[in-house]
Amino acid sequence: MSEKNIVVKGAREHNLKNIDVTIPRDKLVVITGLSGSGKSSLAFDTIYAEGRRRYVESLSSYARMFLGQVDKPDVDSIDGLSPAISIDQKTTSQNPRSTVGTVTEIYDYLRLLYARIGTPHCPVCGRAIEQQSIDQIVDQVLEFEEGTKLLILAPIVKAKKGEHAKIFEKARKDGYTRVRVDGEIYTLDEEITLEKNKKHTIEIVVDRLVIKPSIRSRLADSIETASKLADGITVVNVIGDKDYIFSQKYACPIHGGSMDELSPRMFSFNNPAGACPKCTGLGVFMKIDEALIIPDSTKSIRQGGIKASGWAMEGSTIALMYMESLSEKYGFSLDTPICELPKDVIHKVLYGTGTERLKLVRRSEYGSGTYETTFEGIVNNLERRFRETKSAWIKEEIESYMSSIPCDECAGKRLSRESLSVTVGGINISEFCDFSIVEALNFLDELELSERGVRHAVRRRKPAYPPRDADRLVSNGSPVYS
Repeated sequence: MSEKNIVVKGAREHNLKNIDVTIPRDKLVVITGLSGSGKSSLAFDTIYAEGRRRYVESLSSYARMFLGQVDKPDVDSIDGLSPAISIDQKTTSQNPRSTVGTVTEIYDYLRLLYARIGTPHCPVCGRAIEQQSIDQIVDQVLEFEEGTKLLILAPIVKAKKGEHAKIFEKARKDGYTRVRVDGEIYTLDEEITLEKNKKHTIEIVVDRLVIKPSIRSRLADSIETASKLADGITVVNVIGDKDYIFSQKYACPIHGGSMDELSPRMFSFNNPAGACPKCTGLGVFMKIDEALIIPDSTKSIRQGGIKASGWAMEGSTIALMYMESLSEKYGFSLDTPICELPKDVIHKVLYGTGTERLKLVRRSEYGSGTYETTFEGIVNNLERRFRETKSAWIKEEIESYMSSIPCDECAGKRLSRESLSVTVGGINISEFCDFSIVEALNFLDELELSERGVRHAVRRRKPAYPPRDADRLVSNGSPVYS
């Protein structure tokens, strides 16, 4: 078999009659013929189907669950064929957390790359950050105002489910008297009962101090003890204020920002350790769109210029009652085209009157009455109803007036600031994912690893994923199949 050809023998899919064909690799090949001659059966149902089947078989059972079972085509053999991936323009997946990279597991290996050889930077100043020594941590803590009361904590359990009774027992035997569990201080001589199915964070209280010049030696010993207990991480709690995290591994020397040791989950937008805390890894927010509420601003409010769930103007409605009260208080006509109304009036209609109260007149067949209340605005009303309702129909109705906007915290990149501050070759993982396939290949071909990167790349550690024969690569980067 020539490595430059794809050799098909005995193809019998559909109307193919046991044909043999040799197709050159790395060439643009056009298959032509009359309708029904077997063009699609050869190209898609035989060659592509076998390439896709080989690729799917190389993946984990979890990934195959999403891609489905692929049967072997009716063919004697196909030689010289590489695994094939087809990205359909029409996807059936409605999960916003699934991408081509996550389903095919390509993103898993990319996360592993950044966790092993990535260079962390300070999210504030962009400076590459290195390990902190005990003395550097002590110097930063002593910069607190004299008289500040501190707790030196060792975080030994981070957001893990369980009762953790053995953790408390060991801490008690080691001579410690207090722990902080989920932000609350407990003494170890009392019974601490945790819910087994909830995640908990447990920190041992190593020492309690008050900042003054004479505590340097004791502070250094306490920080060193906490660091040993928590694998290089120390939490300093300013009582009544907030926590400061220090690491002997990575920290900015200027701003003092620290981060844990890099791990693959830190680069996953499906994991709280890596996801943007504001959008929880989605990258976008669904927000009420003013243009969908007022699709035709040449119409007046009374003519139906405002289109929104619950704010139709037909008949004697609550919406009409609010609009008439607004027009009376702020001196505008409901018959004036919306585009001609003052901007502050439109803003009050959409976003409410704040603390200003309206005089509403309620009319019914039984009479009328007046009362005063504030107006929350159409946009705020829709957003509140969307959050509070349990009706799928109402949610779907309000969603029709929403548009997705990029998260202002991560700019749509889905990851936390700390995760995006880690680079390989000068770019972060989100920037790498923005590359085309050609750009990504060129970047990796030209990537020069630092001394640290080479050391981490060749270090033999416990693999993050179970090795498979299909994971072995030949020199051209294609998977090897046995």
